[in-house]
Amino acid sequence: MKKLLIGNRGEIARRIIRSAHAMGIATVAVYSDADRDALHVREAGSSFALGGLASADSYLRVDKLLEAARATGADAVHPGYGFLSENADFAQAVIDAGFTWVGPPPAAIRALGSKSAAKALAHAHGVPCLLGYSGDDQRDETFIAEAQCIGFPLMVKAVAGGGGRGMRLVHGAAQLLPALHSARSEALSGFGNAELLIERALLAPRHVEVQVFADAHGHCIHLGERDCSVQRRHQKIIEEAPSPAVSPALRAELGRCAVALAQAAGYVGAGTVEFLLDDGWGESPHPNPLPQAGEGAMPFFLMEMNTRLQVEHPVTEMITGLDLVEWQIRVARGEPLPLTQEQVRFSGHAIEVRLCAEDEHHTPHTGRVRHFAEPPMAPGLRFDHALETGAEVTPHYDAMLGKLIAHAPTRAEAVHRLAHALDHTRVLGLPTNRAFLAACLRHPVFGAGGARIPFLAEHGDALREGLRPAADAQRVAALALLYAQRPPASALACPFPRGLRLGLGAELLELAVQETAGGQLVVTQGDRTWRARLRPDAGGLRITLDGVGWVAHAVPVVGAGGAAPRWQVQLSGGGAGDATRAELWLDDLSHTPRERAGGAGATRELRAPFNGKLVALHAQEGQAVLRGAPLLVIESMKLEHTLAAPRDAVIESLNVAPGQQVSPGQLLATFE
Repeated sequence: MKKLLIGNRGEIARRIIRSAHAMGIATVAVYSDADRDALHVREAGSSFALGGLASADSYLRVDKLLEAARATGADAVHPGYGFLSENADFAQAVIDAGFTWVGPPPAAIRALGSKSAAKALAHAHGVPCLLGYSGDDQRDETFIAEAQCIGFPLMVKAVAGGGGRGMRLVHGAAQLLPALHSARSEALSGFGNAELLIERALLAPRHVEVQVFADAHGHCIHLGERDCSVQRRHQKIIEEAPSPAVSPALRAELGRCAVALAQAAGYVGAGTVEFLLDDGWGESPHPNPLPQAGEGAMPFFLMEMNTRLQVEHPVTEMITGLDLVEWQIRVARGEPLPLTQEQVRFSGHAIEVRLCAEDEHHTPHTGRVRHFAEPPMAPGLRFDHALETGAEVTPHYDAMLGKLIAHAPTRAEAVHRLAHALDHTRVLGLPTNRAFLAACLRHPVFGAGGARIPFLAEHGDALREGLRPAADAQRVAALALLYAQRPPASALACPFPRGLRLGLGAELLELAVQETAGGQLVVTQGDRTWRARLRPDAGGLRITLDGVGWVAHAVPVVGAGGAAPRWQVQLSGGGAGDATRAELWLDDLSHTPRERAGGAGATRELRAPFNGKLVALHAQEGQAVLRGAPLLVIESMKLEHTLAAPRDAVIESLNVAPGQQVSPGQLLATFE
């Protein structure tokens, strides 16, 4: 293998480039029109333009990828994860074209890439599975009949693909049909395959997966487990290794089952076998009880096998000291595995968080990165990303920006190190889940190792409430906005106070700020007054408000669709030990008429919160709707998002139609 084409983008493309170059292998990057200036394109030895914006026109085009390999003289192809990484036809096409495929054999992908096929194989080899239906008869009435036998709650899943798409939790019979129709639509759009399965839903399991590796010489081993229980929309956001719930004996049994399934499929390369780990049904009895495990054991059940490298592979690398991409390349070259099962060693604890372009409600967002800064990198810390100041986050791909990983001798140390690193990471210009992730890590349930899949459903509201900025943080953010581009006068005092009127969501913040020279300020809000001082600090501002110090970074974000100019401000400080951390979005309403600044107009409008394609319209002009009623469905970043009525109202006008692309701030509907 002399030149490796990477059929992917972003942080995973950079990750593969890093290992390939360390092995002396030249690399080829491919890119869509949206990614022509991306970091992975600049870091590869050569590159090839696929054209198009959407993944269907670029990274999912088998013909274009093969053309790129031929044109650049590549002799091997690595698919990364996502896109075509689990597409058996692509793997076969690469092999038929004479290139080395860095991945499992096409036959193994076919055997395991379908959840229903994987479950059938698992049953035959003694791997425990949940009760369910995954037959060829895909009629609604068949699913309804099978659901009555299985019992509720149950899970609807797309047979193909992954990443949480095409999955719906169903608590009762009335929810089943809507869930089937919605999951089919999302699965067809995301994977080109609308087939579904249903299976028993556990009430509060852990999501535990086992990393397996096999070579072409009949050897297969596992590299321990990862706990991926903290999820939103069935998508992981925090992963760790080892799992705080897995004992050495359980690890051995999970590993045995994972290896048995891989070997049964003739597997070669890196793969991950995913399990649900549960200790019972909780407080709600189920009509069909689970089989009881042996005394002292914890029951686990197969979910699926992912026939590729996982997003969360760095945590396994951190605790084993291994380079899994290097292993993939060596196995693809026909080399045996470098280690036997007995030689695998685990050291310490590693935790990864997925930094995503989304708000605290997990709604994806697009936009330009106005300011980016990594945390201070030190031993035990790793940041896999494709971020830089000026990078554009588009609606054409998923919302993940990168992964921050911490490794330490103990779990508590790893948690602390990762939360501290998140506090000192700056991605400004669009919403991210940075602060939310740090809050999750600091939650006592997570700290005690007790997080299960319902963790965010149970604690998400409290976590979001904890992110609400205190009054002092709001005032500091206002000063950061006011002086982000020009510091206060250093010599001359100004006799006239400057008025600020800022919107923080539905709240209104009104301040008067007077400069008294020497970087000193007098801040007035109502009948209260504070004294402040500002000075530059590493690209931001150090602000002291009544003797309490803060560090602030603020960037302007242009308003859209007639909205007021917006600012994003990231703060730390506010007390001993950086006790307060806040991220605020402020609308500058200082030059907006008061009747609009008060929000009266906003309650008559529904605007697009992000870029996307309108795929469904559930309302019509003149229709009376209740608060929470679904009005429109927008597809963005590979997911469908339903926008609901913000209040009881009558629809006055609809400004969009199905199939139309919408942008942030675009007016979608007005209410009487």
